[in-house]
Amino acid sequence: MIEFSVLIIEITREMPNNYAANHLAKQLLRSGTSVSLNYGEAQSGESRKDFVHKLKIVLKELRETYINLKIIQRTKLYKTQAKIEKAKQENNELISILVKSIETAQKNMKG
Repeated sequence: MIEFSVLIIEITREMPNNYAANHLAKQLLRSGTSVSLNYGEAQSGESRKDFVHKLKIVLKELRETYINLKIIQRTKLYKTQAKIEKAKQENNELISILVKSIETAQKNMKG
């Protein structure tokens, strides 16, 4: 997750300096770095229910980040598409991992 957040920081640093890019960069920076921070909180959840709740927050932030990356890509607010593609791919992989982790944790709560 930390490497993903670092990639997001790199992307926002390299975006152009205009109103639209600055707005999206700030949003991307918030959601893309909160993924790591909230995951750290989830790891020290007070209960399994708290753990699941915090993982769901991470999932929400990942989904927001993904949509932001798509907007940045479609509006061509980033010169090198390779980093955007890499971030989108990692984002999707993290979403898949979290969905499974949440499902497993919820099953363990019932059982």
